[in-house]
Amino acid sequence: MSKLSIVSQPFFSSYFTIAYFSKQMPLIFPPSHFQTISTHAETAYPNECCGLILGKQNQQTKTVIEVWPAENSWQTEADEYWPEQKDFTEERRYAMPPELMLKAMKYGRERHLSIIGIYHSHPDHSAIPSEFDRTYAWPEYSYIILSVQKGKTIDFLCWSLDHNHQFQSEEIIKR
Repeated sequence: MSKLSIVSQPFFSSYFTIAYFSKQMPLIFPPSHFQTISTHAETAYPNECCGLILGKQNQQTKTVIEVWPAENSWQTEADEYWPEQKDFTEERRYAMPPELMLKAMKYGRERHLSIIGIYHSHPDHSAIPSEFDRTYAWPEYSYIILSVQKGKTIDFLCWSLDHNHQFQSEEIIKR
């Protein structure tokens, strides 16, 4: 089963989900939430941090309502799901436990929110998605990547996948 079908099929057909969610749209991002993820990235340095972005989406924008910092469980998850990736560590990769995604989905349903994105940091690298990021990205999410240089967040960019499974930049509106 693909990642897309696990997340999307209970609500929409896979075709509808890809067609609807792969459209790039501005992400409205309150400064207080940026501060939360920036602090998380700086605290996790030199490792990658990760977390979920919950919010609301309409035809024109995605609006961030909550951010959920998560523990980077790369070593635990990698050992089980990606045995060929043992040379990578949480300094260059991230993973979130599946039960966190389920908890966030349930929490969101109860509050009329959805998971609209995922954030993670790139320690001592740019805020540009890696090939690994692209390979494991889901088309319905926005991806915020924070560049953390020497322990300080210097940049953050937002990305989403297009219909060819390539990252395209998304505008971030801080308000």
